[in-house]
Amino acid sequence: MFYGHGTDNALDESAALVFHALNLSHEGGASVYRKRVAAAAQQRVEALITRRVDERMPAVYLTNETWFAGLPFHVDPRVLIPRSALAELIEHQFAPWIALSRVKRVLDVGTGSGCIAIACAVAFPRAHVDAVDISTDALEVARINVRKHRLGRRVRLVESDHFSGLSNISGGTYDIIVSNPPYVGAREMRSLPPEYRHEPQIALASGDSGLDSVRVILREAGRYLSPGGLLVVEVGNTETAVRRAFRDLPFVWLDFERGGGGVFLLTAEQLHAHRV
Repeated sequence: MFYGHGTDNALDESAALVFHALNLSHEGGASVYRKRVAAAAQQRVEALITRRVDERMPAVYLTNETWFAGLPFHVDPRVLIPRSALAELIEHQFAPWIALSRVKRVLDVGTGSGCIAIACAVAFPRAHVDAVDISTDALEVARINVRKHRLGRRVRLVESDHFSGLSNISGGTYDIIVSNPPYVGAREMRSLPPEYRHEPQIALASGDSGLDSVRVILREAGRYLSPGGLLVVEVGNTETAVRRAFRDLPFVWLDFERGGGGVFLLTAEQLHAHRV
């Protein structure tokens, strides 16, 4: 069994499945342990845990709910399960890298469930966010979450392969471009635990070296950034490959209090000065 799609151990994951099957609130804490569980409810619990074990289905896909940056999101196998260290950066409003008052427009490239775009809209209540994805299935899930958080007026969903669809919409440049793109290379894809096979491969695989998507982002993002704007991209385990492939770029690699890494930051000026 592999844990890493919202929890990192069997106990927490079992608790999530039990509480979901019994429709219990975690806010009840230990007080809920005294509740009697009817036979039918026990069967619901056992059915969920059986699927988790036998199918190696991530628990989040069984409950259809996860959390990101302190916010609840609907998820299903049409989208990658949110687990990005970017949540911590968003919660801190990208400080100290940009002033809250100057963030008016944000672009999320490869939005998936919409979690990054929606979290940015919450963190920057005066900003408009464009959320793009090549997958129409993913955009359907993102639409569910935009409605869930009542952000339809500030979060715009756009079908687009990276930046290609932006020419068809109104707007200008962005103060922040953020992305958790596909970054898994072919060799790593073959070695991933079975749980990952339930996630959309288009959201994970990015060519032989894992750099196909990040190359596009680094090549094109500068044209869409406002002066002083930020590009923030998560590349995970591909960090070493990115460093080697783009030695001339002055990446700032970010640290996170809650763990995680492989996230770089570049300014608009740095991108313009170092054409990829």
